[in-house]
Amino acid sequence: QVQLVESGGGLVQAGGSLRLSCTTSGRVISDYSMGWFRQAPGKERELVAAVSRSGDSTLYADSGKGRFTISRDNAKSTVILQMNSLKPEDTAVYYCAAKPTLILYGSLCYSTQNEYNYWGQGTQVTVSS
Repeated sequence: QVQLVESGGGLVQAGGSLRLSCTTSGRVISDYSMGWFRQAPGKERELVAAVSRSGDSTLYADSGKGRFTISRDNAKSTVILQMNSLKPEDTAVYYCAAKPTLILYGSLCYSTQNEYNYWGQGTQVTVSS
């Protein structure tokens, strides 16, 4: 089992940047596909970005394309979500998620929350206008 801890959230003005980190422990992160999701008040949890187990594939929701970048550093057991040009509609709790993945499927990214087995507690991102 893997434990996930998010950090880096906070309050930022529109147009600003934040760097979210997801630190893992308990298992080797290289065995997992990883994703970032977010949930705004009154809305369902949605995908922000995902990265494959191998790290050679990424997937972004349309809302974040061109502004967000997901990356992973297996040696540091960390997954990063770099968010630039933030908008008020990006305000949400951001969650890191992990899915155990066979090497055979190492280049796949997963887009739905039901596909992920482990979740962090979330970090709040608030973007003011």
